[in-house]
Amino acid sequence: MSALYATRVTHIRTRPRHHTLAYNLPYLLLDLGTPPKQRLLSYNRFNLFSLNERDHGDGTTPLRAWVEARLVEVGLAQAAVTIRLLTLPRFLGLGFNPLSLFFCHGADGELRAVLYEVNNTFGQRHVYLCPVTPGAHAPLRQEAEKSLYVSPFMDMELRYHFTLTPPGEAVGLHIAVADAEGTMLRATLAGPRRALTDANLLRAALAHPLLGVKVLGAIHWEALWIWLKGVRLRPRPPAPATLVSLGQDITRKVA
Repeated sequence: MSALYATRVTHIRTRPRHHTLAYNLPYLLLDLGTPPKQRLLSYNRFNLFSLNERDHGDGTTPLRAWVEARLVEVGLAQAAVTIRLLTLPRFLGLGFNPLSLFFCHGADGELRAVLYEVNNTFGQRHVYLCPVTPGAHAPLRQEAEKSLYVSPFMDMELRYHFTLTPPGEAVGLHIAVADAEGTMLRATLAGPRRALTDANLLRAALAHPLLGVKVLGAIHWEALWIWLKGVRLRPRPPAPATLVSLGQDITRKVA
């Protein structure tokens, strides 16, 4: 079921300089098989809030079909019965989304795969596809090798450790970014569920009147502070040769 999540996003960098940030952001959980019923939310056209499929996947293929194809490629066709997208919507046609998550469920309703879609400020995108271990219970624990240059202050030889509580009455995601010496950054996204209604969308708009430019502006503002702390820039490599890379699920099943 579609929903609105009033999330708080935090980052804590511990090396080579300490730096923290925290922002409140309204994330939407949208069923890609169900057109929106809200007057203030639209797909692929201007509205107060909107989901534009060009912002996701390969930017050209209809989004649900694109996700289905990626699941088939890794032998997870059974995971494409219900696909829900947790994402920051566009606001008044504007927006930038560093991270979106696709939750892919089988016919029995069980979560079978999670796709972590990352965008950087250089116009590049990459998706980490992580299968879900059958019978696994939340929180899920998944991992992936970093493939996309994101922060200009972090190296490429890093690994993401995801700890995920899928959307329900709340959603929670913790990402530990680690190198050979251990974790150097911890990022979280968490918040309670709200009904996806026009009234709640309007409340979100009033609470975040600059949402369309807030995220991109905040990224550059925080980058300035990190640079002023003396952290050097890392060279940007070419974009990954493939749009999708395969992660793994390391969740321990509960007996």
